[in-house]
Amino acid sequence: MKIIGCDFHPSFQQIAICDLETGEFQERKLSHADGQAERFYRELGEPALIGIEATGNSQWFLDLVQRLGHEIRVGDAAKIRASYVRKQSTDKRDAGHILKLLLEKRFPQLWRPSAAMRDQRQLLRHRDKLVEVRTKVKNSLQHLAMNQGMQKKSRLWTRQGMEQFQQLAMLGGDATGRFVAAAQGVEPPDRAIGSSGEAVRRATSAGPIADDPAWSGPSDGAGFCAHYRGCGALCR
Repeated sequence: MKIIGCDFHPSFQQIAICDLETGEFQERKLSHADGQAERFYRELGEPALIGIEATGNSQWFLDLVQRLGHEIRVGDAAKIRASYVRKQSTDKRDAGHILKLLLEKRFPQLWRPSAAMRDQRQLLRHRDKLVEVRTKVKNSLQHLAMNQGMQKKSRLWTRQGMEQFQQLAMLGGDATGRFVAAAQGVEPPDRAIGSSGEAVRRATSAGPIADDPAWSGPSDGAGFCAHYRGCGALCR
């Protein structure tokens, strides 16, 4: 079995390899753009244990090595750095240090969420951004309406309120008219966001969403919070 310490970078990775059967030690630098890293892990021939620091833009690599049958462990970057005696850091030293921690069984492994839970988290972030955009659009339209002497508050979003507001906007100048035309139908103000309008309506609806099959969560720990406006899939 081979154990690999990997110092991962967006465009390349520096690895330190130890073959437990022969005791052989190697160091290599693998680039990502030309597929060199993927070819290397495909040609290993047997499942390997790979250690990597927690870092961004590495999900594709984690999925790749798991798909090829290797075991990968993601370590706490702060704890790995704290266990490093030498202050000066290089790619080769970092990869060798990760390999050393794996061999000595001192690697500070982090828990990793499942693919389904990652998707739920991404959906929650996306819905939160949509709610933020929706709120900004509604606040801007309320400001324009009050500038024209119309104070309807929540009644501005009724059909009658929007018709009156559009008539006033025509008298407010070209800039006001263009903004209202771009955000036409806000409450549905969600149409101003484009094709994501339905998602915003779901995300900001006051009623429960847990029964909606379109937003049903996986059975591995991701659940729903339907008590607050804008909430979506959350981890229990």
